[in-house]
Amino acid sequence: MLSLHSHSLLHSPRNASHSIYFAFFSFVRRLLLPSSLQSVMAEQPVLLPASVENMINEICEKQRQSPPDSAVRRGLAAIGEEGALQLLLTISKSKIKHTFSGFIVHMLKNHNPHSVYLSPSQNSVPPLPPPPPPTAMMTTMNDALSALGELEFRKAFLLLSYIGRESLENVVTGDYIRSLKDLPMGRFEEVIWGDIGSNHLLDRQDRQLYLDWDSGRPHVYQCFVSPDGSLRFKGPILQNNTQTHLHKTLGDDNVLVVKFAEDKNGRNLKTNAQDAVALYGKFGKEGIRVGLRLYRFFVFKDSGKEEKKKDPTASSVKCYFVRMESHCSADERTFYILSKKTMFEARSLFMHAHLLPSIDKFMARFSLLLSKTLKLDIDLTTVNVQKIQDIPCLDENDNAVYHNEKPCILTDGTGFISEDLAILCPNDVLKGMNLKNKSKEISNLVELVDMSKAVGEAALSPHQPPLLIQCRIFHMGRAIKGTLLVNRKLPSRTIHVRPSMIKVETDMSLQNIQSINSMEVVNTSQKPNRTYLSKYLIALLSYGGVPNQFFMEVLQSNLEDADHVYSNKRTALRATVNHGEMDDYIAAGMILCGIPLDEPFLQNHLSKLAIEEKKRLRGGRLYLPDCFYLMGTVDPTGRLKANEVCIIHENGQITGDVLVYRNPGLHFGDIHIMHARYVEELESYVGHSKYAIFFPCVGPRSIADEIAGGDFDGDLYWVSKHPQLLQHFRKSDPWIESPAPCNSIRLDSTIKKPSGLSAEELEEELFRLFLETRFQPSNTIGAAADSWMALMDRLLTLRDDCTKENEKQHVKENILKLIDIYYQAIDAPKQGGGKLRIPNDLTVEMYPHYMERGRSFTSTSILGLIYDEVGRWQTNDDMPGKDIRKLPCFDAEIPMDCMQKWEELYRNYREDMTNALKDPLKANDEADEVIKMYKQKLYGAATMEDSPKNISDIYKEALAVYHVTYNFAILCKSVGKCGFAWKVAGSALMSLYTIKQNQRTLTCAPSVLREIFGS
Repeated sequence: MLSLHSHSLLHSPRNASHSIYFAFFSFVRRLLLPSSLQSVMAEQPVLLPASVENMINEICEKQRQSPPDSAVRRGLAAIGEEGALQLLLTISKSKIKHTFSGFIVHMLKNHNPHSVYLSPSQNSVPPLPPPPPPTAMMTTMNDALSALGELEFRKAFLLLSYIGRESLENVVTGDYIRSLKDLPMGRFEEVIWGDIGSNHLLDRQDRQLYLDWDSGRPHVYQCFVSPDGSLRFKGPILQNNTQTHLHKTLGDDNVLVVKFAEDKNGRNLKTNAQDAVALYGKFGKEGIRVGLRLYRFFVFKDSGKEEKKKDPTASSVKCYFVRMESHCSADERTFYILSKKTMFEARSLFMHAHLLPSIDKFMARFSLLLSKTLKLDIDLTTVNVQKIQDIPCLDENDNAVYHNEKPCILTDGTGFISEDLAILCPNDVLKGMNLKNKSKEISNLVELVDMSKAVGEAALSPHQPPLLIQCRIFHMGRAIKGTLLVNRKLPSRTIHVRPSMIKVETDMSLQNIQSINSMEVVNTSQKPNRTYLSKYLIALLSYGGVPNQFFMEVLQSNLEDADHVYSNKRTALRATVNHGEMDDYIAAGMILCGIPLDEPFLQNHLSKLAIEEKKRLRGGRLYLPDCFYLMGTVDPTGRLKANEVCIIHENGQITGDVLVYRNPGLHFGDIHIMHARYVEELESYVGHSKYAIFFPCVGPRSIADEIAGGDFDGDLYWVSKHPQLLQHFRKSDPWIESPAPCNSIRLDSTIKKPSGLSAEELEEELFRLFLETRFQPSNTIGAAADSWMALMDRLLTLRDDCTKENEKQHVKENILKLIDIYYQAIDAPKQGGGKLRIPNDLTVEMYPHYMERGRSFTSTSILGLIYDEVGRWQTNDDMPGKDIRKLPCFDAEIPMDCMQKWEELYRNYREDMTNALKDPLKANDEADEVIKMYKQKLYGAATMEDSPKNISDIYKEALAVYHVTYNFAILCKSVGKCGFAWKVAGSALMSLYTIKQNQRTLTCAPSVLREIFGS
């Protein structure tokens, strides 16, 4: 007869007799084992005691071995914890000659002479022992997993999240799971939190408590992988932001965000790439099981600074697994696009990236799926997506110009779209979000009523198509990235793309295979917000001759404006609108309904904005009028000459000299002086669409490329008409790309082509690339920028010293070397990989004090002067008074039962908010959910507008909330305690205040306020 575990613990056959035995053995197993037990054994991950896992990891690390596979792990599980530890202890004292798994198999054979484990030297077939009956644990596991598979997935995932690191069968039974199946999501969460989550999760912050489970907000599912191989799930987490193309195509529940932890058990807190492969490589091969679903690695992306801002301690590299298989009965009822597909077939649905020349480029292009985008309702099968040629750079003899053996082009990254398609795109798309839809209405607009005309005109103006659309187009296996300029001359339903926009071509052998076609919008050209200088831009302008006095005068104006936030309603309103996300526009609403600026809560909020503004100023973020950012493209008329641009702004085309720059430019010549001219012929292309800068399509080099190696795939260009900047600034020669950075060391030069790898090898290489990027990240970009700033600071302070010409020249040469490394490091992933590091002689040891690093010196450059001046201003700044007083118009008789109700609720709120704020990284989201919960208690709905309650009852309860809150704040002498009243009952209180003042209300959206005041 057959041993329960033996079928999967065979050592890989190395000769014919082993192969015959293996086939016969598998056939007998299928005959003798129940099918239900076979599926459980084949599908379930093998959980071993922590002590066993730790010893396995220790052996793998010391002897540089891969962890045992799931079949071998089943053998260890079969002999129990004590037996497994004894066996592993014996192995740890020996040197593994071949493989760890093979050694365990050999030891298991000796441990149990009746098992059928084969060593490579065996030639005989032992007798087959009878199979034991299924254990109670296996039956329980099978039933619990089966029941889990009957649940809606988000319920199943929430249940797995709430059991922590425990095994499902150890916590719940199948009958328990089925008893909850029909509960609405909110009630389901409440029940399993009380029964399970509160007992198994150490951190209460891991509770997923939402009131709007069915609001349609995107769901995020997370998996945390520990170095010992154990998994912990978290989610579903509801988010407010838009989705990626990957999520929209597959569905939120079919995408798993996976986070791999550092191995902190060793001497070093950081895990190197080699150790990471040993620890986590198995997940790239085997995938991750979530209940009866199997997820496999699909794509990763380094989100850089944006991700670090959210959590400085976490990795900026985000990894995504996708569901490939499912044995859940709930999934059998719904179609899934990746069902029964291989990984190659799954990837080919999105793009034919296997044609690319390197693994690095493969993943760089695949990460286009992770841009936050707005999907346009366009059927691309009915659109003529036509390829047109790029315009080449030509020298004075009209010969094509080449650089590093590649042709230089003037139209890099930009094409055309017909007006009928462009008009389907919203005007205000930012990072994939339609800002018009995002904006919610603010009622009680009674102050500054002169705005009503502007609001009315904005509401009545007809929709014009955006002038430029930054997008990703996935079409017949191609991946297209760039901008599309509206072109009224094109036939309807036409898009023109250039070769420079096509990042992945169609594999003609797959042209009849299904592909996911979609047009995804990232950004549109839109009215610029208030524009601020940066420390890099200030340094370059200063080097170009702009005097320090100019910047200090600009700083003085900014500081005075910041102080006016306490006394000037227009200044205060602009500040509250520009920072509206901080408080959900509550302060802006209070100002607009006429509440005085010295109201305690409002004044406290304004003081926070003033402090934030001064922090920004200290870092060189100075507001300067007559400056703005515009998306760039190429002049389609051919009228512009080499040093000319055309700029379409609010009131049409502008003329005159301008400065043009692009972040993250560090070169002295990255700021250009250009002449803006009027081009009448443009109107026949773009009509009345607005907001873009057009560059000439003539000459030996693209102006965009001259400015920090830019292009036209969505880059924003800083434009300044400020007369004093134009008066003082003197331009330098533009940057010229070097064949290779001086004194840099290039690593990982061996390039593997995806097309030359098998499907398994490709997946292994892609996952290895992820682990290397995650655990061995390059800090070249940041380090180069920091060293550049320190050297640039030195150059600025040496500028007027004629006695140190040699030092100035040496510093400048090092700056130029750093710039080459910096720009090449930015482009490294797109150029086929390779990592750069900064030579020791270009790494600085001390930094200017305004950079706030450990070892520093006091800088006397303009950036040091700005930093110190803002610091002195902060020291002398008198914070607004803390007297807490109530608004007289809210004095009213409130029913005692209403006051008692909200006194109790306010006590509960303080406890809930204290818990929500325990984890600083999740505090904002958790606090938002608490506020939503108490709004629901007040209005009986998410908002006052949706409330089923009588308005007079709402006003009574709102006043109770106000007085309970302010009474407590007065008792504590803490103005910060006043926030509850306005965050929960703000809409009702503002409405009531307007009525008390005998004022009428107007309605305005935040997006319109931003248009009026600038951002």
